[in-house]
This record gives sequence, C-alpha cells and structure tokens, in this order.
Amino acid sequence: MLAKIAYAGSNNTSYQQAHADLDNLAELEVSDKQVRRLCKRIGDERVAERAAAVAAYEALPLVKRKSAPAGVVPPAVAAVGVDGGRVQIFERPPGGAAVPSAGAATPAPEPDCLVTTTAGNTRGPERPPSTAEEDKLPPVAAAVSAPARAASAREEEDEERRGRFWREDKIGLLLTMQSEVSAHDPCPQIPKTFLNPARISKLVRELKKRAPPQEEAAKEAEDPLAGAEALRENDKRWEPPQVQAKQVVATRRPWDQFGPMVAAAAWALGFFAAARKAFLGDGAENNWTLHRQLFSSFEPILDFIHGLSYVFASALAGRGFKEGWAVYERWIQWVWSGLVENVIAELAVRQAELGMPVKEEPAGSPRAVVARALTYLQNNKERMRYADYRRQGLPITSSYVESAVKQINYRVKGTEKFWNEAGAEQLLQLRADYLSDGNIMEAYWKRREANETGQNRYRSAS
Repeated sequence: MLAKIAYAGSNNTSYQQAHADLDNLAELEVSDKQVRRLCKRIGDERVAERAAAVAAYEALPLVKRKSAPAGVVPPAVAAVGVDGGRVQIFERPPGGAAVPSAGAATPAPEPDCLVTTTAGNTRGPERPPSTAEEDKLPPVAAAVSAPARAASAREEEDEERRGRFWREDKIGLLLTMQSEVSAHDPCPQIPKTFLNPARISKLVRELKKRAPPQEEAAKEAEDPLAGAEALRENDKRWEPPQVQAKQVVATRRPWDQFGPMVAAAAWALGFFAAARKAFLGDGAENNWTLHRQLFSSFEPILDFIHGLSYVFASALAGRGFKEGWAVYERWIQWVWSGLVENVIAELAVRQAELGMPVKEEPAGSPRAVVARALTYLQNNKERMRYADYRRQGLPITSSYVESAVKQINYRVKGTEKFWNEAGAEQLLQLRADYLSDGNIMEAYWKRREANETGQNRYRSAS
C-alpha cells in the first residue's frame, strides 16, 4: 500500500489528485495530507541513500572511479546530459506566517507546497538575484483608492512577487545506448527537416519571444524529442544511437553538489569504463565546468539544436527572409559537417559590415545578434565536431534530457505551485526515481522491508 501511495504522490500533478486517484482507482481512503507526509518521509530516505552513494563514490581512489563496479558491464555507449528546469521556492520567514499579496485570499502555505488562488501569471523563467531576502514575500503595497487601479496594482505586484520565486532545479540524464562505429560520416547531408521553413518557424516564434536568442530559445516545448526524431527520419541507412536504459538525477542543490550526484550514478552504471562516452549540454558555463571537473574523459558535445538557434538568428539578422534563409542553409550545413570555422569566418565578415554593438545597443539589433552568435560559436567550436561524433556513433542532441526536464516539470512546476527547499528536494528525488529504468523504487522497497524486518527481530530478541 505504501508503494502505491508514494507512486501516486510522485507522479500525479498534485497530492490532491493523488488522493482522488487512490480513492477511485485503488479504493484506498488516504487524505492528500497523508499522501504528502508519506512522500516527504520516503523522499527523505531516498535523499539520504543518494547522499550515502555520493559519499561512497567520493571515498574511492581515483583509479577505481574510472573503472566499473564489480559485476557491472559497461555499456557500449554512455551518454550524460545535464540541463536545468524551473520550480518556485517559498520559505516562511523565521517564526512567521506567510504574507499573501494584497487582496489575495491565499492561506498560509503548507510545509512543502502552496497552491495559490491569486490571479495573474508569472513572468517567464528567470534567475533571481542572490540576496538574503530573495525567498521572502515583499511588503504589500498600499492600496489606491480607485478600485480598477487597485486591482491592477495588486495584479502587477503579485506577478512581481511570484517572479522572484522562480529557481533552477538541476536535471541529469544518464543514457545507456547502442550504436555502430563508421569509417566515414554516415550522414554527411543535413536532414531535410532542418532545411524546412515550417519546422524552423517554431524556432522563429521562440526567438521573437526571447529576442535575442537565449539558451531557452532552442527548446521545443511541443516535442522535446523532435531533434532526435528528425535525425531518425532523414536517412534510413543511418540510425542515431538507440537508448536502452535511462536514469534520472534531479535536485535543487548547488552545482558543486549536483555534479557528484551525477558522477556517482554514472559510476554505478559503469559509465566511466565505457569505450565510447559523451557529455551533452547547451552553452551554459556550469555544464562545461561540471564536464571539466568530473567527466573530462567524456566527449563534450554541444546540443546541435542550440547551435542551430544561434546560426539561424544571425543568418537572418539585418537581412530579408529569402536572403537570410539562403545564408542559413549554407551555414547550417557547415555546422552539421563540423566546419564551424567557416561559419565563424563569415560571421566575422558580417560583424565588420554591421559594426560592433555599442554599450546601449538594443538586444535585438542585427549587430548585437551577430555578436552574440559569433561569441557563442567561438566558445563552443571544439564541442561542435558533429561529423566526427556521428562517425563514432555518439548522440548529438540533448533532446533526451530536455524531455526529462519536461517530465520533472509535470509534477513540480506550475504558476500556482510553491515549494520549500526540503519539500522540493524530496519530490524531485522521487520523481527522478520513478522516471528512471532499472526498478530503482522496487529495490528501495525491498531494502526498506528488510530493514524493518531486521529491526523487528532485534527488538523481539532484546
């Protein structure tokens, strides 16, 4: 019964929905508070087990960290991908109750999650300022006399208040894969889908929303696996690496703690002893710091879709669509072939034509867009040898980890979902466990039952 409750609480959109499903589908009369308490307890136990695994890994001699554990067969291809999601974190002021926004009929938050009833949406995902007060509600502004103005002010204030709560959670995905090694590039021509204006128009919409193009612009919310599927559709003579198993790591802890969690999980799967290894990510520096520190033996690969977003934006910057599209087609074929230096050279010429952006340059101006793309490609060119990666049978897209982020978000992210740090960590761990292959939770329940049986026997004997 406990396993069913934990599963429902971790995989439904809310504890309330878990309560309803348990009642309707399993005929278990369990309140939403009981579901929450159990998930907190089980989540804590799994977080403790994760910490013990990390400590055991870090206690290993360096030479043993690079080998597989006894009895573990290394995979043919080991791929590690990292990315970030978004979750709203709320912490009570010390000794105080929650302060709702003006006019809101919001009760004090539950210990781990608050579902608000206040109108208004949050602003887009953002990195909040790092201050001691960042987790506290701002003071409620004084109401103005006119009802319409007061309502508008409350709505704006609530949006501002919620925007400050968005934090990053870190997601790691470990993929056991199978593929063939080729003597030559098995797919020298870029897939037609990446030369299809209808498909790329999705990216255009994202770029318009977030001009200039940022890392998030390349993520296709409608289908996070679209990049991988596009590769598969191109040439039936070549198949991207096939995923055989996956394991998910999710946490709100800082990057210096997240990295060892991913490394410990990778070691337990024999990843460091694999003959072919890949580490995938977007251009965020945290990704590549983690790679340098813990996964330096893995081939670093920049997600192809993220690179494409910068190439597309800079090709069209200051040009009409027809002219810009022709430039994009030439540049993206070069990127696909691993000839990024050719794109960099033409971007440098284009930058000279447009001039360098000035201090107060609008973010969406052509020369600012070109400057960002030029810097991005220069910083990542050593991670963009895509023809060589295909020859080695390595993945070239992080769409898989972006799919994992979306699946994590299904449970923890929402404009009306707020968590404290402990509650977020507990549920992130459980959600990651249930999304992973390998019967992680089944093994946990067996350990838990064995421990309880042993404790009962000890108490009986004494």
